[in-house]
Amino acid sequence: MAMRAKAGAVIPAMTVRVARASNPKGTVAMWVRDRLDGLWSDADFAAWYPRDGRPGISPAQLATVSVLQYLLRLSDRATAEAIRCRIDFKYGLALDLDDPGFDHSVLGDFRDRLAEDDRADGLFDLALTRLREAGLVKERGRQRTDSTHVLAAVRDMNRLELVAESVRDALEDLARYDPAWLAPLIEQEWGKRYGRPPRPGRLPHTPQARLRHAEQAGADGQKILRAVWAADAPAVLRTLPQVEVLRRVWVEQYFFDADAGRLRWRSSGKGGQGLPPPLTGLVSPYDTEVRYARRGGTIGRGYMAHVTETCDDGDEPRVITDVLTTHAPIHDSQVLPVIRQRLGARGLLPREHLVDGGYISIALMDRTTREHGITLTGPVRKNYSRQNLKNEGFGKDAFHIDFDRRQAVCPRGKTSSSWKDPAQVIEGVPYILVKFRKADCTPCPVRIRCAGSATAPRALSLLPENLHHLLGRLRIEQQSP
Repeated sequence: MAMRAKAGAVIPAMTVRVARASNPKGTVAMWVRDRLDGLWSDADFAAWYPRDGRPGISPAQLATVSVLQYLLRLSDRATAEAIRCRIDFKYGLALDLDDPGFDHSVLGDFRDRLAEDDRADGLFDLALTRLREAGLVKERGRQRTDSTHVLAAVRDMNRLELVAESVRDALEDLARYDPAWLAPLIEQEWGKRYGRPPRPGRLPHTPQARLRHAEQAGADGQKILRAVWAADAPAVLRTLPQVEVLRRVWVEQYFFDADAGRLRWRSSGKGGQGLPPPLTGLVSPYDTEVRYARRGGTIGRGYMAHVTETCDDGDEPRVITDVLTTHAPIHDSQVLPVIRQRLGARGLLPREHLVDGGYISIALMDRTTREHGITLTGPVRKNYSRQNLKNEGFGKDAFHIDFDRRQAVCPRGKTSSSWKDPAQVIEGVPYILVKFRKADCTPCPVRIRCAGSATAPRALSLLPENLHHLLGRLRIEQQSP
């Protein structure tokens, strides 16, 4: 389907007159048209469509329709009906009153085109540019960022289901491409094991039976991989998507035991070689980007979407300035520098950036202010020390820290014996390790409450001076109204 450019951008006079008379205060569709004069032009979509073919509908109109559809929470059928029947939609799209609109399936085709490559990001940047020109979003305002889980459209699988399904899909992929090559490889029992998708009710239940099943699947998968990587096998077989998935799953779920001379099922116990970390471990053969994550009480397989929007005071509209999707296990604090870089590329760095505690680290707050002039606002991490949680003993706040003299004084007046700077690095921050003398701590009557041990002297891990004072000030501010 070729692109059919919409000639002109003038709203028909009759459409204007009727829309203004019936909606004197305006509607969302009319507001978008009046304030933005169309977010996009057809020239922005020229690369999406072939130059020849049956003329299609104006892509700029379809993009605007998609925005209105999202704002008003309409289905495809309801959106097509609104374009056909609602006067304000005809105004927003510069249509004649007798324009019949289009079939609802056109919207699905447009979204398919939008999902290819990086088209959505490009269209989003064009919209932000137009919003900036209209004065609806500006640099050095106030913005906020929050994240949400995006569950993948795949079935949850345990490890046995994952390996069995990986074998089944690899066999189907090979059978479609070269059934003659695959035929001598197939064993009689494979039809029973992999003839239909695995389900928990079809798998063994006892630990011993499950282990035997896993190791049998491992041997079957290994036989396929060895055949595919044999010198006389067609090289193209190694490039098949599900064969590559099988190879990755086998690396993550099995290891070769040199002593036993065979593959063994990985486990977290002694001699099990460990399981893959969540950031790299495949959880589905159908979507290799999906990852498993546990955050607080939420467990899921999918992604994390980080959405940034303006939140200035007043009646100005909230405008989304960035949407970043990451693997689910990636921590929020690792994402914030990436978001800041993307906002800077768009010329939309905020003056104040509001985030929740997951994005915050004291070092990141300090670096963001010094290097970019951005005030990063959010709850800093609580003090989880034993003394603070139980509200007994002496926490760090009870000690007098003298950074100039490189020493600390405990509440009972004893001075530290050593000051190692820096002793360890945690989350990119060099911590200072301060220790007290055993001779001072052993006779102390509050030793157990302070040091937590009958023999070990007290030790403190401190942030560098500027971060230490900043953290203390922020914790005090968080307790204020």
